[in-house]
Amino acid sequence: MGQQFKLSASLEDYIEAIYNIVAEKEVARGKDIAARLSVSGASVTEALRSLAKKGLINYAPYEAISLTDTGRRAAEDVVRRHNALKRFFVSVLAVDKDLAEQGACRVEHAAPQEIIDRIISFSRFLEIRPRDGEKLIKDFADFCKQNRPGPSGK
Repeated sequence: MGQQFKLSASLEDYIEAIYNIVAEKEVARGKDIAARLSVSGASVTEALRSLAKKGLINYAPYEAISLTDTGRRAAEDVVRRHNALKRFFVSVLAVDKDLAEQGACRVEHAAPQEIIDRIISFSRFLEIRPRDGEKLIKDFADFCKQNRPGPSGK
């Protein structure tokens, strides 16, 4: 992840939410984070204290929240992984966008970085081989639409 410490999936969700809220509104507030993540104000406060202690955000109660440079880099890494996975699920695996969003939220926290990097590389490979890549993706999407059973027969 590029940082000295590992964030829990929950803290990654918080830092990603802060990053996205700041991008949309220029500032993040606890109530915006609570609404975005569907959590209580107390949960937000606890997470903000933890992120501040790690040096990832500037936080004072009842004030706007901002990312430190380290926090911004950590958030950009989470967002990059999330977007790459979602794009892969939609573009390559022909998964519905809502399901791809849910899947990306889960996989971004659980998959080792090497696997996510390999997914990104595979997507790039398909892009630089447009004829082969497009045909492969289209054939796979058609295969999925025909509702054929997977290799296990299920």
